[in-house]
Amino acid sequence: MPASQSRARARDRNNVLNRAEFLSLNQPPKGTPEPRGSGRKAPGPLAQPPSPGDGARERRQSQQLPEEDCMQLNPSFKGIAFNSLLAIDICMSKRLGVCAGRAASWASARSMVKLIGITGHGIPWIGGTILCLVKSSTLAGQEVLMNLLLALLLDIMTVAGVQKLIKRRGPFETNPSLLDYLTMDVYAFPAGHASRAAMVSKFFLSHLVLAVPLRVLLVLWAFCVGLSRVMIGRHHITDVISGFVIGYFQFRLVELVWMSSNTCQMLISAW
Repeated sequence: MPASQSRARARDRNNVLNRAEFLSLNQPPKGTPEPRGSGRKAPGPLAQPPSPGDGARERRQSQQLPEEDCMQLNPSFKGIAFNSLLAIDICMSKRLGVCAGRAASWASARSMVKLIGITGHGIPWIGGTILCLVKSSTLAGQEVLMNLLLALLLDIMTVAGVQKLIKRRGPFETNPSLLDYLTMDVYAFPAGHASRAAMVSKFFLSHLVLAVPLRVLLVLWAFCVGLSRVMIGRHHITDVISGFVIGYFQFRLVELVWMSSNTCQMLISAW
């Protein structure tokens, strides 16, 4: 026995793994999970094994995708076309926004472009119409001015309502001016200046006797007002086109509900 114990001690001394620098190799690593059989608890009396039907039902539910996910994974042709047109609209609007900021390529012409846009603002048009209505002394002139005032108020309410509903932002981060806040022209879609310019130009072309050069200038003015809003980065191209369309339909609506001279005189006297 003593001889065998001495041989065991010599064998332990000669073992390389018993050195101090190799002791960590003989220890089990931290966080080693316990054997499965050691920590398993016995099932309680209420535990029941899952039935095969429940497992098949869960597999079917996991394989089913929600409807919105299926639509995203399989977009329709209309969705692809709409997203493509929207991307083209944003890209072209950013390219035309040459006066959008102080670092833009046409930054020096920003003041002049903004001045063109102000000519289509609602506050100057409403103020000028009321002033002309007060100065007018003919029944025909008062009738036209009262209906023009109705059209301008209708335009402001329509544009403000649609913008509040859509809440589309412009292609650039531009803050609305004080006049825009007064007319509730805060968002991009539709362009209020464009709708007003289209409605006013169509109104003048229908109810005023103008020479051909003045008619051409009136149409060019409406186009320049819409273009100026894109150049300063306030609206997209589709916002301006939608504004032109809305302005035309506003004119048609005012023509349908045209107030007669007697109605205008009654409103003027009440005012």
